[in-house]
Amino acid sequence: MSRARCHALFLAAVSPRGATTRVAVRRGLSAWPVLQEPDMEYQDAVRTLNTLQTNANYLEMVKRKRGDPQTQLEAMKLYLARSGLQVEDLDQLNIIHITGTKGKGSTCAFTERILRSYGLKTGFFSSPHLVQVRERIRINGQPISSELFTKHFWRLYHRLEETKDDSSCVSMPGYFRFLTLMAFHVFLQEKVDLAVLEVGIGGAYDCTNIIRKPVVCGITSLGIDHTGLLGDTMEKIAWQKGGIFKSGVPAFTVLQPDEPLAVLRDRAQQISVSLMELPGVEEDCLGRHFILWALGLLICVRPAGVHLGSRNRVWWVLVDGRADGIREGYPLSSCCLSPPQCPLYLCPPLQALEEGGPPLTLGLEGEHQRSNAALALQVARCWLQQKGYQDAGELKASRPSLPGQLPLAPVFQPTPRMQQGLRHTEWPGRTQLLRRGPLTWYLDGAHTTSSMQACVRWFRQALHRCERPDSGSEVRVLLFNSTGDRDSAALLKLLQPCQFDYAIFCPNLAEMASTDNADQQNFTVTLDQVLLRCLAHQQHWSRLHEEQVSPDPWSTPSQEQDGPASLLLAPHPPHTHSASSLVFSCISHALQWITQGRDPLFQPPSPPRGLLAHPVADSGAMVLQEAAAIHVLVTGSLHLVGGVLKLLEPSLSQ
Repeated sequence: MSRARCHALFLAAVSPRGATTRVAVRRGLSAWPVLQEPDMEYQDAVRTLNTLQTNANYLEMVKRKRGDPQTQLEAMKLYLARSGLQVEDLDQLNIIHITGTKGKGSTCAFTERILRSYGLKTGFFSSPHLVQVRERIRINGQPISSELFTKHFWRLYHRLEETKDDSSCVSMPGYFRFLTLMAFHVFLQEKVDLAVLEVGIGGAYDCTNIIRKPVVCGITSLGIDHTGLLGDTMEKIAWQKGGIFKSGVPAFTVLQPDEPLAVLRDRAQQISVSLMELPGVEEDCLGRHFILWALGLLICVRPAGVHLGSRNRVWWVLVDGRADGIREGYPLSSCCLSPPQCPLYLCPPLQALEEGGPPLTLGLEGEHQRSNAALALQVARCWLQQKGYQDAGELKASRPSLPGQLPLAPVFQPTPRMQQGLRHTEWPGRTQLLRRGPLTWYLDGAHTTSSMQACVRWFRQALHRCERPDSGSEVRVLLFNSTGDRDSAALLKLLQPCQFDYAIFCPNLAEMASTDNADQQNFTVTLDQVLLRCLAHQQHWSRLHEEQVSPDPWSTPSQEQDGPASLLLAPHPPHTHSASSLVFSCISHALQWITQGRDPLFQPPSPPRGLLAHPVADSGAMVLQEAAAIHVLVTGSLHLVGGVLKLLEPSLSQ
C-alpha cells in the first residue's frame, strides 16, 4: 500500500446486495431521455431542453472536424430570425457584455447588483447553472419562475419547430444557443432596462456575440482554459476574448500580463484608430459623439455636453456637466478627442477608488474579487454615463497613462448606491461559506490554474481566521472533480499544500438516479468517462504524496506567521490517515460519508448498504464522527458545487 493510502474503490457503486452495479455503469449519462408529450410543466420543459444537448460521441466527432467558426455566428443569426427577432431588436436591451477566463460571472453579478441599486430593472444571462437551469436567466437578480421559464420555453420551442427547414442539416439550436435565444426573448418581453450578458466560451464566436450594439464591454482576468476551442496560449485566448469589442462601444479590462494585454489593444485598434491628439477642430464636429481624455481624466460626454470655442486663437473644449456634473474648460492641445470607435481602458485597482473615502465592502469573499469589483464599477459607471445619469461618481485626480500603454479608466468616488450594490452582491458557488454544526463548507467552482490559486488563497485565509475548537481534532476534507480538457493534475498540485486529511473524488452527479431531476442531467459525457476520470484524479493525488514534493509554494517564510499578509495555515498535526483518498460514484454518497449525519440539514434517509465496507472508509468515519470541526473544500467544477448545493440547500430546488 502506498504511503498516500490511495484507494481506488467506487464505494457507492456497490449495490444494496453487495454486487458491483455494472448495469448502472453501462446505463450512463449518454442515454437519451424518453420524450413525453409536453404538458407545460417545468420538468417536462427541461427534459425537452436536454434533448438539445450534444451527445458525447457526436461531440467528439464535431471537435475533430470543426469548421469555420464564423459560420456558427451566422447560424445563430438564422435561429434568431426563425424565433421572430432580428439582430437590431437586441439593441433595445442596452446590453453589457462581459467575457474573461476567471471572474466573469462574479463581475456580472457585481455589475447587475450595482445598477439594480439605481432602481433599474435588470436582466442577467449567465452559465452554467448550479441547481436549476432557470438560474441562467434572471430578472432583478432572481431566477425567472418555473412558470415563466415554462411559458417562454414552449413558445420558443414551438416557433423553431414550426420554422424547420427539412433541407437543413440542423433544424434546432443546441442547448446553450437555445437558452441564449430564450434569454433575449424573456428580456424583451419583460421590458428590462438593461441586460448583463456573460459570454459562454471565448468571445469572438460565442453565440452571445451576435449582438451588434452593446452599451459597454468588459474583459476580466485571462488565463488558460478551453484550449481545445480557444487555443493553448494566453495570446490566442486574448484574441478570442477581444472578439466582443464593437465599433462605438467603450471597453474596459483589468491588469493582464503584457502579451495578452497587447493582443487586446491590437484587437481594439483593428476596429478603430487609437486616441490621438488633434491640432484643430471644425465647427461641424459639434454633432458627433466624443470621448474626452483631458489631463489624465476620462470624461464620457454626449454631443449636448460638448461645446467648442476659441479664445486668443486657441480652441477650447467646454464640458457643461450634462453627463458628469462639472463645467470645465480645457485647451484643445491638452485634450484628446476621438470618435467612439472602440476605446479600451485599463481599470485602476479598487484601492485607488477607495482613497479619500470609506473602504468598500464586497458581498463576495476573496482578495481576487476586488479586481472583479473594480471592473464592475467602471462598466456600471460607463453604462450610467452613456444613458445620461448624473449620479455616477465624482471624478478624482489621476495620473495620465504612459505613452504606448492603454489609457487608465477614471478614478472616481463610488456613489452610495454603488457601495450598496457591491455590499449586497450574492453569487452562489463562488467563495461561498456554509456553517452547519461542526461542518464548514467552502464552495468555489475554480477550474483553471489561476482561479484555483485564488481559491486556495481564500480557503487558507478563511481557515486562518476561523476560531479553533477548545478541544477535539480538526479534519480537512477535499471534495474535487474536474471536467473537459482541464489539467486536473496541475489543479490538484495547487491544492496539495492545504494539508487535507482526506481527498474525495466523485462525478458531478447529485445522485445515481437523476431521472427525477432534469436540471442535473448531462448527456455530453458517459458515466464510464466520468468515473474513469475520477480514478485518474485519485491517481494524480496519490503520486503527489509519493513524490518528494517541493517546498510549499504558498508559504511566505519572510513574514511572521501571525502577520496580516500571512497565508500560512494554523498548526495542523498530521493524523495517521493523512492523505487518504476515496472515490464515490455520486455526490450524495460522498456527502453521506463526509457528514456522518452531523450536518443538521443534510439528513438522507439511510446510507446505502456497503457504503462503509472498506477499511479506510470505516476508520475515516470514526475520525469524522469524533472531530470537533470539519472543514470541507468543494472545488474543481461549478457543476460539482451545484450538485453539493442542491443537496445541502434543498430550498434552491424549489
